[in-house]
Amino acid sequence: MIGMGVGLCLVLVSGCRLDMHDQPRYKPLAPSRFFPDGRSARPLVKGTVARGHLRLDDHFYTGKVNGQLVDTFPFPITRQVLERGRERYNIFCAVCHDRTGSGRGMIVERGFPHPPSFHIERLQKAPVGHFYDVITNGFGRMYSYASRIPPRDRWAIVAYIRALQLSQNATLDDVPPKERAKLLASSAAGDGGAGADEQGSNGTRSTTDDRSRTKNHE
Repeated sequence: MIGMGVGLCLVLVSGCRLDMHDQPRYKPLAPSRFFPDGRSARPLVKGTVARGHLRLDDHFYTGKVNGQLVDTFPFPITRQVLERGRERYNIFCAVCHDRTGSGRGMIVERGFPHPPSFHIERLQKAPVGHFYDVITNGFGRMYSYASRIPPRDRWAIVAYIRALQLSQNATLDDVPPKERAKLLASSAAGDGGAGADEQGSNGTRSTTDDRSRTKNHE
């Protein structure tokens, strides 16, 4: 019996191959006589390893610097950026926050919990990094949109949220001097036009009434 057991073991061992162990290979950084430069470590084949995607810019990719939420944008905010932000906001955000940012979106009207309005004091004073962080990581019942919205579009949405906040809370003093003068002139013209129309209407009615009275008198 012992002999049969030993024989069986020998048969099993003989079936084990060492091809994956016994193979030509180099230890890391060992010299090589095969390659002309004598190095076993070879340069990476072009196009096999992604480059340029190391996210070192914390401001841009996280909305934070040294762990603190930022209150500045990582690139200039232009009209084009705001237009992009409005488009993305209306696609991804308006369903809950509605198009004015008051938090009465379509699904909220149908029973989903009411998100806070962007126009409350707390969110008006919140740094822009807060909104970027919420879009990236989610908050409360809101899940992360990191897989759906790329970083630059997140910042564009944040810029548009700031524009919405300003639109609901701006005063005349917030308007640039040139534009302020235009608004005042337009307002004055509108008031004058309304008055003129009213006066003209009254005058027309008065003339008509006078003619009617004259005709009746005749």
